[in-house]
Amino acid sequence: MFWKGRRLVIPPQARCRRDPSKGVNRRTFLAAPLAFAGAWLWSDAKGRDGRGALADSRGGGSASANGSAPTYVKLVEFASSGKRKGTVMAEKVVKTDAEWQKLLTPEQFEVTRKKGTERAFTGKYVNNHEKGIYRCVCCGNALFSSDTKFESGTGWPSFWAPIAEQNVRTETDVSLGIKRVEVLCKKCDAHLGHVFDDGPPPTHLRYCMNSAALDFAKREDPPK
Repeated sequence: MFWKGRRLVIPPQARCRRDPSKGVNRRTFLAAPLAFAGAWLWSDAKGRDGRGALADSRGGGSASANGSAPTYVKLVEFASSGKRKGTVMAEKVVKTDAEWQKLLTPEQFEVTRKKGTERAFTGKYVNNHEKGIYRCVCCGNALFSSDTKFESGTGWPSFWAPIAEQNVRTETDVSLGIKRVEVLCKKCDAHLGHVFDDGPPPTHLRYCMNSAALDFAKREDPPK
């Protein structure tokens, strides 16, 4: 550094030099806020992902066999006594055929997952007269009550109404060349049987079900 006339001249090699021990340069000063903001966004996203994973684990994970997001359906829950507990949003049960085969007998799998039909008068619940609830053999969803079961003479367990309309769903079935109404479990889409309009009062409907699709639970009266 020297004086040239009235001007102070700073040699090029002396320009922009800064003692590192006396602070940060201008570039570092400007970059620091950007680095901080990036770190905060990354941390926030990671935290939200962690909370989402926790929520999924509480819900039982994905209900889809192909890994897609789970689907929820509205169902009515019932106690073992047959008392209505209330409406809930339940995760739909979806499994591969291989997974179902590990859980079901060959006949149960053929009926519920492949829409088969058991032979008439062979089902274990055709002549069952005990009081209780008939649940889905695949997922445990409450389907029918013994209070609506009647003797149809067809060879299959018959009911004039489901325990709750929300717990079953229907589809049009033309597999035999005639139009029928198929009945399925709303929670896991298990094939249950068919419904016909030749039942007794008050509904005049006949839910003709396969025993292989049902799991009967004897009514347990609450303690007095």
